[in-house]
Amino acid sequence: MRSLALSVTLMLTGCVGSAVIPDYSDVPEFSLTERSNRSVTHKDLAGQVWVADFIFTHCAGICPTMSSNMQKLQDRLPKEVRLVSFTVDPNNDTPEVLTEYAKRYNADAERWLFLTGDAEAIQSLSVGGFKLALDPTGGTEAEPITHSSRFVLVDRKGRIRGYYGTEEAHNLDRLVADAKKLL
Repeated sequence: MRSLALSVTLMLTGCVGSAVIPDYSDVPEFSLTERSNRSVTHKDLAGQVWVADFIFTHCAGICPTMSSNMQKLQDRLPKEVRLVSFTVDPNNDTPEVLTEYAKRYNADAERWLFLTGDAEAIQSLSVGGFKLALDPTGGTEAEPITHSSRFVLVDRKGRIRGYYGTEEAHNLDRLVADAKKLL
């Protein structure tokens, strides 16, 4: 009876729950083009912990904040953790455009990938695979592309383990802590 009471007390105070990282679903297969023009598939990330986001280079909204925060993660996370930015505007974000964008954020080419490819494949990956909102019908200044502003943590087995808001520092702190646990 005492152990049950202790377990309930620990759960209510967060001591037990804080150690558990959720396990959502598998990242589906994909094959896209990296800014370096090389092909990258989900298998290239197998065995690695990684953080994903969905952005586009001419975004006047949340994307610059997301990319700045991804740059902070690049500095804070252990070198083993990869970063992957998928463009939601592949018609405009060519490998050359992504290369210039990556330079703005001092993206380490060995750790931070910028991927582009078929628009339908990216939409399917965002919505169906990562379970993130994406409405690519915009694309103009008057009507921008609408997409999720969350970071997604993926474990070594290719399983989605967390979703993190990108605007508050405490979410980034939690992401860093969770990524370190997964290593």
